[in-house]
Amino acid sequence: MSKNKEQKLILGVDIGGTKIATALVTAQGEIVVRGHSPTLAQAGPDAVISSVFTTIEETMASGKIDSSRLLGIGIAAAGIIDSDNGKVIFSPNLPDWHEVPLGNIVQQRFGIPTYLGNDATLAALGEWCFGLERKVANLVYITVSTGIGGGIIANGKLYTGACGAAGEIGHMTIEVNGPRCNCGNVGCWETLASGTALAREAAKQIAEGADTSIAELVDGDISKIDARIVFLAAKQGDRLAKELISRLGYFFGIGLVNLVNIFNPELILVGGGVAKMGDLLLQPAIKVVKERAFSTLANAVEIKPAILGDDSGVLGAVAFVLEHSG
Repeated sequence: MSKNKEQKLILGVDIGGTKIATALVTAQGEIVVRGHSPTLAQAGPDAVISSVFTTIEETMASGKIDSSRLLGIGIAAAGIIDSDNGKVIFSPNLPDWHEVPLGNIVQQRFGIPTYLGNDATLAALGEWCFGLERKVANLVYITVSTGIGGGIIANGKLYTGACGAAGEIGHMTIEVNGPRCNCGNVGCWETLASGTALAREAAKQIAEGADTSIAELVDGDISKIDARIVFLAAKQGDRLAKELISRLGYFFGIGLVNLVNIFNPELILVGGGVAKMGDLLLQPAIKVVKERAFSTLANAVEIKPAILGDDSGVLGAVAFVLEHSG
C-alpha cells in the first residue's frame, strides 16, 4: 500500500431498510467518525438518495475533512447490484428501485470515486479484510435477520459471479414444496431459517393453542412477535421458544451443508440479528453439518459468529474501495 494511500480516508455507506450508516475509516480499518440517518425507503429513490447525500455531508463535516482527503466512497446496499456499472437493479429494502445508477449519482455529486456492492457480499469482504486475525483463502459469510444473505471469498478473492450477483444463498431451495418466499419462489432457505421464519412459526403454533409465554411478551398481539421476542422467551426458559429455535437451527444447518459441500470453506461466519442467538442457533446447525456434509469437508470448516458485528457492512464498503483503488 502506497504511503499516500495509507494517509487517505475512505467513506463507507451501508444502506439498510430503516437506517443509513456511514463511517470515515482509515485504510487499516479504524473507524474515525460515524454518522447515520433514516433511510426513508417508503418515500422512494429520490428521498433515499437525498438522505445519503445529507449523511455523507454530515459525516465529512464531523470529521472536518474535505473531498481531497478521501480515497473513495464505498456503498453497500441489499438486492441485486450491478457493481461494474454502479447500479441498483432491484432491492427488497428499497421500494421502486429499478436500474438506479446510485454509484454514478453519488460520484457526480461529490467528485469522488464511488463503488457500489451488495451489502452481504461486501460484509464478507469486510470480515475477511478487517475482522480476521488469521487470513483464510476460502470463507463464506452469512447474514441471518429478516432474510438470509451471503458473500463468498474463494481462493483469496471476492467471488461475485458472471453478473456480480453471486451470494444469493438465502434463495437456494431447501424444501421443494415449502413456504412461499418474497422472491416468488417456494421453499427458499430464508423462508425456513430466517428471523421471519421463526416469528411465522411461533405465531402459527400459538394460534393452534400451544402452551407458551411468547404471547404474554407481546400482550397477546401475535402480529408483534419477532425473532427477538422468541429469543427472549427462550432465555426465560420457555419450552416452545427453545424448540422453535432448535428447529430453526436444524433448517439453518441444512443450508450450511450445501455451502460446505459446494464451497469447501475453511471458515463460515454467521452475522445478522438472528446470529445473536449464539449457540442456541449454531449448535443444532453444526450438528446437522457433521451428520450430513461430507466428513472431510465438515472436519475442515469452522462455523462461528461474525467478528465485526453491525460494522461488517460499512467496513465491507471500505474494503471494496481499497480493492478497486489498487
